[in-house]
Amino acid sequence: MLKLFSAFRKNKIWDFNGGIHPPEMKTQSNGTPLRQVPLAQRFVIPLKQHIGAEGELCVSVGDKVLRGQPLTRGRGKMLPVHAPTSGTVTAIAPHSTAHPSALAELSVIIDADGEDCWIPRDGWADYRTRSREELIERIHQFGVAGLGGAGFPTGVKLQGGGDKIETLIINAAECEPYITADDRLMQDCAAQVVEGIRILAHILQPREILIGIEDNKPQAISMLRAVLADSNDISLRVIPTKYPSGGAKQLTYILTGKQVPHGGRSSDIGVLMQNVGTAYAVKRAVIDGEPITERVVTLTGEAIARPGNVWARLGTPVRHLLNDAGFCPLPIKW
Repeated sequence: MLKLFSAFRKNKIWDFNGGIHPPEMKTQSNGTPLRQVPLAQRFVIPLKQHIGAEGELCVSVGDKVLRGQPLTRGRGKMLPVHAPTSGTVTAIAPHSTAHPSALAELSVIIDADGEDCWIPRDGWADYRTRSREELIERIHQFGVAGLGGAGFPTGVKLQGGGDKIETLIINAAECEPYITADDRLMQDCAAQVVEGIRILAHILQPREILIGIEDNKPQAISMLRAVLADSNDISLRVIPTKYPSGGAKQLTYILTGKQVPHGGRSSDIGVLMQNVGTAYAVKRAVIDGEPITERVVTLTGEAIARPGNVWARLGTPVRHLLNDAGFCPLPIKW
């Protein structure tokens, strides 16, 4: 009877009060494979792309840079940013960013040389032989921050978890309308995502690892199940589609039945959460030796001729992405 109860508890999911079911609008963009966007001619890289202070500049105007080369130094909680391609630093000046305030942020402007040459990359395929501290420092120095929206430096988050994390949650819910970046990443790169999850687990040594994914992503679920078929260290939990199931507190409750205390952190209840995109970035940083220079972006909507998900270099002008997707503004109806 105890074993039966444990099995029931292991697969149980909880439901939170409230929530809504807006039109999903996801099928416009989740049916085609990830594609690369042609390089822009100019990149604008804000020094502050994350929670916390901006790093210290380590390049000057006129410098030649390679893809993956640090543009700032990461010290303490300051996260370094890296060149998204090879080229020349043509300016270091305030520039408007994608922030809702539209306030200018100090940015490095790079004119691409078209060669897209990488720095020398030193991958750690044998990451299990590395210490927890070495892995966290590498993740930090390679510029990995949460890709689910908050932008919190991943290395700092892992360090803060210490040895008190019992449950590692991977957020694959992606409950927002229109957005399918995580869905497509899991469809196309499921094995790499799982590798990243295992690196996170190696660092944290949690008692359990849970992936929470909404049931409106059948292809992604199928790909993850195929990758996890011969393993029992990671549990895939399919949850009902409801907004905002992907919120950190909501997903924590759905998967564990635990509530984050008011004013507290998930680590207070032994939980640490990472997004699937972050797990993928961790894999590339640790195993491939690649700092974060790109991420998946969804381009979709009625005004987009070629909706889908693309690998977009950090610092790419939004206009460049829209033009590549065939953006055609719809006439305004009065």
